[in-house]
This record gives sequence, structure tokens and C-alpha cells, in this order.
Amino acid sequence: MDHHLEVIPLWASIPFAIILLFIAIGPLFFHHWWENNRNKLIVSLVLGIPVSIWLIYNGLTHNLIHQMLFDYVPFIVLLGSLFVITGGIQLKGDILAKPSINTLFLGIGAVLASFMGTTGAAMLLIRPVIRTNSERKYKVHTILFFIAIVANAGGMLTPLGDPPLFLLYLRGAPFEWFFSLYKEWAFVNGVLLLIYFFLDSYYHKKEPVSNILDDKEHIEPLSIKGSFNFIFLLGVILSVAFLNSNYITAISEYPYLGFIREAAMLSFAGLSIMMTNKQLRIDNKFTWGPIIEVAFLFIGIFATMVPALLWLNNNAGTLGIDSAAMYYYATGGLSAFLDNAPTALAFHNLALGMNEGGAAIIAPGYVAGIPEKLLTAISVAAVFFGAMTYIGNGPNFMVKAIAEENKIEMPSFFGYIFKFSVLVLLPVYILTQFLFI
Repeated sequence: MDHHLEVIPLWASIPFAIILLFIAIGPLFFHHWWENNRNKLIVSLVLGIPVSIWLIYNGLTHNLIHQMLFDYVPFIVLLGSLFVITGGIQLKGDILAKPSINTLFLGIGAVLASFMGTTGAAMLLIRPVIRTNSERKYKVHTILFFIAIVANAGGMLTPLGDPPLFLLYLRGAPFEWFFSLYKEWAFVNGVLLLIYFFLDSYYHKKEPVSNILDDKEHIEPLSIKGSFNFIFLLGVILSVAFLNSNYITAISEYPYLGFIREAAMLSFAGLSIMMTNKQLRIDNKFTWGPIIEVAFLFIGIFATMVPALLWLNNNAGTLGIDSAAMYYYATGGLSAFLDNAPTALAFHNLALGMNEGGAAIIAPGYVAGIPEKLLTAISVAAVFFGAMTYIGNGPNFMVKAIAEENKIEMPSFFGYIFKFSVLVLLPVYILTQFLFI
């Protein structure tokens, strides 16, 4: 029985709001319960299944299937493949913790993040950065800038860099289009590296002399193991770049043929598991927990999101968000406190709704069906503002946890916002909007 809904009610988005609220407050208020991945799956299913039944009952089965098969599956396969492959690369060593070396570390991370994903780059570099700075007294600022640069702002140049960009790629933004964001990427990462260099130089001068001497004594040259995994990483990059309808036109006619991309990515991940020494993964503290967590949470997010996306598309004209700057701050504000991936999709849908008939437009000046300047605002804000809180982007919390494992006292949730985000990041992001958006 098909009941086609003419108007999507706003209340149908409540489960989506609830699941995002769980993600935001779960780690803060019921940490122990929320840590268990089974509980995350329960929350996802309790909210996702009724929404799915409601969508099917109201004749929106196509929207649900498209969201789950063509957005959720590629999303999880990409993150899973990057997670497995980067988990097989190990960087070890303890070099001098000088401001120039620390800044270089973060700068390399800013480049790597775009090609191995912010999570991959953060996990590869965080332990060597902590080990290098282990003799130093002042190191919290290094971890904070690491979160901002390597775990967030670095991932701007390709759809592999950050989940919101991959979802926008799935919505039709060409792989190479993201390279056009190099000015914003260079400006924000350049300014943050400069601020960090001066701050680290200041703290380095305050270090007790014994710590500096200790640092000079404990030198272990950098070494890399499992470097053949970079070949598999290249394989994933090429799969995303070329195994799509832009290059294989038959995919437009037979959408399921598009899963050749996911099959290729899974093959590279499989090869990585087979060929990487098991001990190396153990030394890397590689576990399946984090990717299972993402898979469980996002199955609920993607299902409950469908009514919200449809509502935004239908009501775009009445919300009053119509300029690139407004898209930038609205996307950024929500990306900071919710997850930046669904936020980017929501604002892409809002921009689609501004078009005549709410449909994608294929014309010069339009990318992924919306005006290019709006897509730029959404992409840049989703990536950069993910650094504003510990919950804005997946790797932020992982980096914080690893730092605390190593006895580095990180600021609290609100401490991070008031001592770092608002003071350092927000002025840089406002400047970015004035210059580029």
C-alpha cells in the first residue's frame, strides 16, 4: 500500500535530532554505558527502524534505499578501508622536540590528512609526536594544534580527507574539484602552523634545562614499518578518483555497477590485512572497535536523516539561509557540535531546495547540483569547524584518549572550547570567511 506524502512533517526528523544528541552528550554524561558499541547499535536500531518503516509506509522506499545503499555503504567501506590500511603503517622514533621539528610534524600531517584521511594521518603521527615530546613539560598545546591541523583542517584537498567531503563527492562533486579548495587549505593550515611555531618557541624557552638535555640524550631515529601499505592507500585513492560515472559511463545507466569502487577498496583492505605482520598491528594498538563504532552509529544516522533531508529540500526557501557566508557559519556551527558528515549533507540538501523545483542543476557555475560558491562554503566549514570541539570529528576524541593514556592532561570538553577553539580557531575561521567565502 503506497501513501505518497505531499509534505514531509518536521516531527519526522526528531529521531535524527535524538541520535545526534546522543553522540554529543553520550561521551560526556554516560561515558561508561556509551563506550559499549552494542549500546550504540541499540540506539541506532531503536531510532532507525521505526523511521524506516514510516518511510516505506509513506511511499518513500526509494529515498531510504538510495540513502542506505548509495550513501551509507560507500561511506563505511571508504572509512573502513582507510582505517585498515593506515593501521598497518607504523612510524616509530624519538627525535629532538624543537619547535621547528614539531611544526614540521604537524605540517606533514596537514598534507597526509588529505590523502590518507584525517583519522589515518592522526593515528599514524600521534604516537611519534607524543614520544618526541615526552621529555618536555609543556606539551598540551602541541596536542591541541595536532587535533586542529592533522585531525581536521588538513583533510580538505580530496574526498578521502574528511567524511563530509566524501559524502559530497557521492552527491556529484568531482574528485578533482576538491583541489580547488587549496587556497582555504593553505591559508588556515599555514596560519595555524605559524601560531603554533611561535607558541611552541615560547614554551620551549620556559622548559627546565634538565628536560632539554634529557631530550637531546634520548634520540631514536624515525623508522617506518609496513610502508607497502602506501601502495594499497594509492589503490584506494585511484578507486575513488576513477571508478565512478565520470569515467565509467555505464554506471549512470546501471547504478549497481558503481559498487566496483567499493569492491576495489575492500580488496586493497583485504590485501593489507593478509600482508601486514600481525605483530605490527598489535604494536600499533590496532583494534576493530573504532570502525565498528562508526558503522553502528552511522546506520542510525543515515536512516533517521532521510526525513530531515527531505524536509530541508522542501522548506529551503523559508529558512532564510541564502548567502554563502550564512551557509558557512550555519554548517560550521552545527559541524562543531554535531557530526560534520551529516551536517554537510543537510546543507547540501538545503542548497538543492533553493533551486527551482528542488532539483540538481547541471550548468556552468554549479557543482554537485548547487552553486559552486555554496558547495565551497559547506565543504570548508564542515572540515574546519570539526576542530571546534572534541566531538566535531571522529579522530578528535581518539587523539585526546591517546594523549591521556600517555599522562598528558588534556582540557575538559568546555575547557577545550574556551581555552583553544574560541581564542585560536574561531578568529582564523572568521578571517577565512572574509577572504574566501
